[in-house]
Amino acid sequence: MQADTHAKGGAEQAPVGELVARARVAQRVADAYDQQRIDELVVAAGWAIMEPGRNRVLAELAVADTGIGSVEDKVRKNHRKTLGLLRDLQGARSVGVIMQDQERGLTEIARPVGVVCAVTPSTNPAATPANKIINALKGRNAVIVAPSPKGWSTAERLIGYIHAQFDRIGAPRDLVQLLPAPITKLSTAELMRQCDLVVATGSGANVRAAYTCGTPAFGVGAGNVAGIIDETADADAAAERIVRSKTFDNATSCSSENSIVVVDAVRGPLLAALARHGAVMLAPAQKEVLQSLMWPDGKLSPAVIGQSAQRIAEKAGFADLSDKGLRILMVEEDAQAGFGADHPFSGEKLSPVLTVYAARDFADARRIVERIYAWQGAGHSVGLHSTRPERALELGLHLQVARVIVNQAHCIATGGSFDNGLPFSLSMGCGTWGKNNFSDNMNYRHYMNITRVSTAIAEKVPTEAEIFGSFFARHGRA
Repeated sequence: MQADTHAKGGAEQAPVGELVARARVAQRVADAYDQQRIDELVVAAGWAIMEPGRNRVLAELAVADTGIGSVEDKVRKNHRKTLGLLRDLQGARSVGVIMQDQERGLTEIARPVGVVCAVTPSTNPAATPANKIINALKGRNAVIVAPSPKGWSTAERLIGYIHAQFDRIGAPRDLVQLLPAPITKLSTAELMRQCDLVVATGSGANVRAAYTCGTPAFGVGAGNVAGIIDETADADAAAERIVRSKTFDNATSCSSENSIVVVDAVRGPLLAALARHGAVMLAPAQKEVLQSLMWPDGKLSPAVIGQSAQRIAEKAGFADLSDKGLRILMVEEDAQAGFGADHPFSGEKLSPVLTVYAARDFADARRIVERIYAWQGAGHSVGLHSTRPERALELGLHLQVARVIVNQAHCIATGGSFDNGLPFSLSMGCGTWGKNNFSDNMNYRHYMNITRVSTAIAEKVPTEAEIFGSFFARHGRA
């Protein structure tokens, strides 16, 4: 068996090696580009996906080939996420000197990382590759996309559009390439091994493979977002935001709420408002049926991922619910013990199915979220619907999350939005809590090396009293 594995590995190396060799030649060309030329590359790649006709083709192809999500929402996502990224990159320095601090005698120089391997998921087969490609190009890198097997045809079409734009401006096509079909674990692993940086979005298995491939890597943590609705929240506004977030692209985003934790004082008004927006609470018997459908063998079934609530209701046999007004299926979960493998509704569902926990007060709500994230989702983010800003700070100080999203539609806000200050991204780092090496929204600076030039400045040596004075005053000099 071992000899056979080595033989397969050798067969994968040759075509991957050819891609990487071509990418290195193209990257050396880009390395000589000035900032204006790099920004032209970036805009060309952005227009490849944002042009309305191409955008719609990509969205339709993505849904047709993966069976996941909503065409109209993917059109919106391709447009907004790319436009927002281009806005963030406009005017940002990524060539030559990018910072000078005369007082500290430091100069920062942007340098490429080289050839980037971009591992991308089936849930966003156009928007995520485009985001990674644009960020990589901003840093004067070449990039090779390793899509999910289901997302390959969409990625191929996207990269064909990018190549056409590169032809218009005279840029080398080999700056952006695609791992050939059929996509296999071996070919993806070989690409990760041969490139200079891996940026991996998708399943936990993909991220673990990236982190153990021997090449420097950025990966994302598991999603399983919870949102807290406290007693001060505007129930109607909170319900509208939750439904808008949870239904966008049929909840394929890692940033969609999977649970809401509702303080008792607002429970009645919130559930009534959610019902007005098409969210239906299932009876206990219906919850059991839905659980069997969603986790038939203990793992989340592909049959429900990215499907509409109506479609899931039909598959579950809820004929009385599968009408056009249904947008979300809700289930209640035990706030004392309803967490972990024996309670799958406490985890990520990648579908418009929402778990509802009841909390006595805000402190209890925080405890419930801690229990949810102890099972899944640590490091990602938490939502808060409240009029008390100090509670957002409390969550940021005590919960293991990289983002606290306040009074916003969570899945739209977490990856950057035009009405908040987070960087536009489709890859959210979850810090060490989520087994990641970064906690930012992934952005162009993650695709650069930075060289620092240090020059001598006037010496500043602190006195002993400046460093130890207060310590000695409290504890003595022993």
